[in-house]
Amino acid sequence: MYPLKFKPIFKERIWGGNKLRTQLHKNVSGEAIGESWEVSDVEGEPSVVAEGALKGKTLQELSETFQEALLGEKVYKQFGTKFPLLIKYIDAKSDLSIQVHPNDELAQQRHNSFGKTEMWYVMHADIGAKLMVGFNQEVTKENYQKHVENNTITEILNFEEVQKGDVYFLPTGRIHAIGGGIVLAEIQQTSDITYRIYDWNRVDAEGNARELHTALAVDAIDYTKHDNYKTTYTATQNNSTTLVDCPYFTTNLIPFTGEKHINHDDKDSFVIYMCVKGNVLFEANEYKNELKFGETLLLPASLKNIKISTTEASELLEVYIK
Repeated sequence: MYPLKFKPIFKERIWGGNKLRTQLHKNVSGEAIGESWEVSDVEGEPSVVAEGALKGKTLQELSETFQEALLGEKVYKQFGTKFPLLIKYIDAKSDLSIQVHPNDELAQQRHNSFGKTEMWYVMHADIGAKLMVGFNQEVTKENYQKHVENNTITEILNFEEVQKGDVYFLPTGRIHAIGGGIVLAEIQQTSDITYRIYDWNRVDAEGNARELHTALAVDAIDYTKHDNYKTTYTATQNNSTTLVDCPYFTTNLIPFTGEKHINHDDKDSFVIYMCVKGNVLFEANEYKNELKFGETLLLPASLKNIKISTTEASELLEVYIK
């Protein structure tokens, strides 16, 4: 086994733009590419190894073949050969729909699926760009439903202006939307279940509105208002800072220059690296490869020692399961 890169899976979206190509240098055509799925085991949308001896193999095939060596013993016992995380880069040229994701129990009951807890790391934000997360006032289920019926849902939602480096943790049930002008890294449970609540009265080229799931969303929403939705953290150069630590994943930010040795003996899990700034050279055993800005790498659980180096200020997101 060696550190694995996969071919990105590009998703055209009504709200997508061209920054995955112009900023993240993805080899993609089209002017409305909203998502690049970097590591996926979603049904029918498997990631495929891009290089090396395992080139052409799907993530599902690797999980079935290597099991604990890829996933980690604990992860394998918990999830079997179903890879538990979905890793994306997202480019929102215009606002995404207002949406919510069900928890594990509801998703299992309704869709035979995992729920969808996720997090965002903002990589770029146009001046004044905003995202939406949670409510701006105390809301009851009945009050919420009235706003949906009256097409005034945006009046009770919390909008926040963002900039590079902002982090938002989105447990299941938290209503949210990415705003136009934002590029971000998204880490989430393996699930593609989204309940769309409001879509800005938007229609596609044929004049059709996208399907809404307002009835399904009612029992999935957490109506609690929080004083602060943004994650606060202080990053220090050449050190690892935890951004999110939840039962579904742990994400650290590593800003560094020069050379750094990392040991993963304390982890019983694969580790995913997303390059959110600069370019980084990875070395593990005989493997040596560059991870460029906007690229993602999966380190199998059996590989415990790596060396990373860079000649410029770089940043990695490091993701694993405890």
